[in-house]
Amino acid sequence: MKQVHHSFFTVSALMAAAILMLVLLPASAAGAEQPQYKENEWNYVDGSMDVTNGIPETATGRLARIRSLGKLTVATSPYYPPQEYIDASKTGMDRFVGADMELARLIAERMGVELEIVPMEFTEVLSSVADGTYDLAVSALSFTSGRAAVLEMSKGYYYSGDLASSGLIIREADAGSIRSVDDLAQRDIVAQSGSLQETMAADNIAFYRKFRRLPSAGDVYDAVMEGKADAGVVDIGIARVYIENHPGCGLMIVPDVCFTLQPQYTGDRIAAKKGEIELIYFVNGVIDEALASGQYEAWFAHYAHESAALQ
Repeated sequence: MKQVHHSFFTVSALMAAAILMLVLLPASAAGAEQPQYKENEWNYVDGSMDVTNGIPETATGRLARIRSLGKLTVATSPYYPPQEYIDASKTGMDRFVGADMELARLIAERMGVELEIVPMEFTEVLSSVADGTYDLAVSALSFTSGRAAVLEMSKGYYYSGDLASSGLIIREADAGSIRSVDDLAQRDIVAQSGSLQETMAADNIAFYRKFRRLPSAGDVYDAVMEGKADAGVVDIGIARVYIENHPGCGLMIVPDVCFTLQPQYTGDRIAAKKGEIELIYFVNGVIDEALASGQYEAWFAHYAHESAALQ
């Protein structure tokens, strides 16, 4: 009995000493506290991490999974030049080109992993990332509160130069009869399904004859050009590029018609599954690099020219 008593106190003393040593150890030895990753007050992620050394060994969640698998999967709708489109003269992953695709490649490069680009219709892009099928959505995504409620969204990286970035595109022949949204009461309008422009149309155009949602921005331009719709709700900056690249298309942007966004919601963004904030911190680190160097702007200018040549 006396021997057992002695052993009990010996074990207790050793446990107390171990606890004391753990308390006295520096944070790095005892297990450093993980960085706090969080959304900002507008419900998107504007924090960044240093991506110089790739994915940190301490990464968690989806970012750790990407590191372990050695592959980043990106969902995109490659029908929106100059951000993302298909160059039929190329094969494999190289056929996906555009400013956004270069940004996706830079993200994978900084992660030190292989990149897999997965093409699909725009309406499927967000759902495939929200359910965790793919890691990121890189597809000229605008911010909406609905998207931010179900996805983690990055900081903005492309700005068209128009704070009110959405407006109307019409045929030049209708310039005299369509000057404002009030002139759409007996007209047919179109917008890309699942886009910010669809939301803007619903919020800002009260009266119309018919409102149709189309699979891609290209379909919107075609519908107006071919007389299948009277007006399309479009991104003003991208519409300008389209019209410049298609001289003689007969399309124009309606002057003085624009749908206002709050400044904090402007800019194209990248999205991940809700809760994967650390992954977006890494993405934001790459966005910081691409913007500070002027690289994204250079990509956009290059592919605006290249996409025009492919038409």
